[in-house]
Amino acid sequence: MASLAPPPHPRPSLTSYPRIKKISATRAALALSNSLAIVSYQIAQELALPHPVPGGTALTWALKDKPNLPSDWRKSSLEGSDWENLESDLNHWTRSLRPVQWYPGHIAKSEKELKEQLKLMDVVIEVRDARIPLATSHPQMDSWLGSRKKILVLNREDMISTADRNAWATFFARQGIKVVFANGQLGMGTMRLGRLAKSLAATVNIKRRAKGLLPRPVRAGIVGYPNVGKSSLINRLLKRRMCPAAARPGVTRELKWVRFGKDLELLDSPGILPMRISDQAAAIKLAICDDIGERSYDVADVAGILVQMLTRLPEAGSESLRKRYRIDLDDQCGRVFIEKLALQLFNGDANQAAFRILNDFRKGRFGWLALERPPK
Repeated sequence: MASLAPPPHPRPSLTSYPRIKKISATRAALALSNSLAIVSYQIAQELALPHPVPGGTALTWALKDKPNLPSDWRKSSLEGSDWENLESDLNHWTRSLRPVQWYPGHIAKSEKELKEQLKLMDVVIEVRDARIPLATSHPQMDSWLGSRKKILVLNREDMISTADRNAWATFFARQGIKVVFANGQLGMGTMRLGRLAKSLAATVNIKRRAKGLLPRPVRAGIVGYPNVGKSSLINRLLKRRMCPAAARPGVTRELKWVRFGKDLELLDSPGILPMRISDQAAAIKLAICDDIGERSYDVADVAGILVQMLTRLPEAGSESLRKRYRIDLDDQCGRVFIEKLALQLFNGDANQAAFRILNDFRKGRFGWLALERPPK
């Protein structure tokens, strides 16, 4: 298989800076001193600023506990944080891989039934994975909803940083989209979601009373990709297990209406995917986050790309892999790293090594990491 190593990026040109023809030695020394002071301050900020923990207190590093950063950490924190370059590299890495496609029979049936049920809904709650909000956005969802009111839920907020959360909140607020950040496992955000759904659909019963009709419960449909936490949110909202839920795609296979008190009815639906995923970079992210069936992808390929993505993210970097597995990432090739891990821990079984890396990411053992940032 072709190497997954990232293509080299051109070094930034220095010709754009204004040239200074004549400068005294004293002024040059002073300018250099100021520049070094600025750089030193930036390094101190990188190392000493506390990292906020969602729902908790900030963590601080004592001087002796500061992480050992890789020698190229300045480069990775500047170029690696360039999400456009990362997306470009991700497209490059996926070209030589087997396409990720997953469209089991129950999804086709559920999609047809969901389109019929949408006619009965007053408000639609679209659930996405907070780590990959763009990759878990169905390309046809807006056309299906039409003018119906929509609430966007970014689930698994506990798996991303506060900076990522704020960036996405600002991005969707500018588009006029109401966003609720939630944690379906712990129930965070569910009560706010219920109140928001009722308030958005309050005009339904106002119109019914004007026509002389009795009020009825608000009907809200919960839709989204597989395994983004739709059923878990409903169970937490109802405070009892009414819908089957598990940490794998494809558990919910049929539509089901459930009642929440006297004022709200919720429709739980199976995960809906496009028949064909044209954006393979998005498909790889779905595989990394376990939002698509395992049979649709080669686990070693996906884990190899995850390794290369982690080395480019300033919050993780190659040091996070070195610390966890005690293996050096010499050439930035994810497959080579997996082969080393397989020899060290799994008697040469690359699939077992790949599963270990993917599971560690899915359980947050590399930290709070989003794989997407809002486009500019």
